[in-house]
Amino acid sequence: MFTHRLVFPASVLRGRGAIKHLGAMCGRLGQRAMLVGGQRAIASVEAKVADQLEQQMVSYLGSEIFGGVCCQEEINRLADVFRTQGVEVIIATGGGKALDTAKAAGVACNIPVVTLPSIAGTCSAVTSLAFRYHQDGEFRDMMPLPCGPAAAVIDADLLATAPLQWLSAGIGDTLAKWYEYRAISDLSQLTGLAGVARTNSELCYTLIEHFAADACFAVQDGKANNALEQVLDAIFLYAGLTSIMSNGAHTGASHALYEGFTACPKTRHIAHGLLVGYGNLCLLALENRSDEELLTAIALARASAVPTQLAHIATGLTEQDLAVIIDRSLSTPDMANMPGDITFEDVRRGIERVEVLGAKIN
Repeated sequence: MFTHRLVFPASVLRGRGAIKHLGAMCGRLGQRAMLVGGQRAIASVEAKVADQLEQQMVSYLGSEIFGGVCCQEEINRLADVFRTQGVEVIIATGGGKALDTAKAAGVACNIPVVTLPSIAGTCSAVTSLAFRYHQDGEFRDMMPLPCGPAAAVIDADLLATAPLQWLSAGIGDTLAKWYEYRAISDLSQLTGLAGVARTNSELCYTLIEHFAADACFAVQDGKANNALEQVLDAIFLYAGLTSIMSNGAHTGASHALYEGFTACPKTRHIAHGLLVGYGNLCLLALENRSDEELLTAIALARASAVPTQLAHIATGLTEQDLAVIIDRSLSTPDMANMPGDITFEDVRRGIERVEVLGAKIN
């Protein structure tokens, strides 16, 4: 008999000022804490993290800078650091790659991980998945983890101060939950967990449709508002639940194209969610959605600062570059989730259609 294993985060703290509960949460998990993340992420949160730990008399062992790529080599390196330093609780900050690396290293050492995202680029803070890459940044696989974060601290005040591109990335990635789930599922046959995943994925779209523009204004002002909180809930909670309920098997052409973009040196450095967001538009074209529906999706992406044309992603992309991107996307399990057979010509025509329609929106 097949057993569907759902792995949730043990605790989620969300809202403005949520970081004020970080110390108490860590204190229940261990007495020796280390902060892990990118250099900018650490700089933005370290003083508050150290203060929180001091209040709870938890020893702060300092910070460890994440190497930039969630590859097995970096996972192993961090795991060695944690063992050597006698770490009892890991505080992971930054974006999806940093959080995924820390989660995977924590699992390797059997050490609890508290995620404290400093950008809202993906739902990684709450999931038991790690997107692994090769050392050069090309996508490798999506690795399931046996446990989720011990806690996720989603602080709207902190996330409001991050650059807008990261919220845009989170919006692009979260919109994919609906676009892809709708594309790969028979919506008339959904029951149980599949129905819950469908409801969550559609709610992601609805919240972004209503609140994304005002949330972007909040980030531009550096001050959280209700719209930003709604969008953060979509990015972390509802998108995260979709991933958890489906065990990661909810992806399609949007993520396949993202993986293709990582095969090209000109585009692999672009944020995951921005590339997925562009892939969403190509997915709609592959489904032969109407021009009206595509234009609506392009307008929503444009209002959220998600790329709607190749030139928004990188300049100087050649037909040879596109061939590499498309070929790589066609070889992925995500593209195999799509109904019917998708060919190189299908994807190329879809990209061209998005380019033409995107040019119509100023």
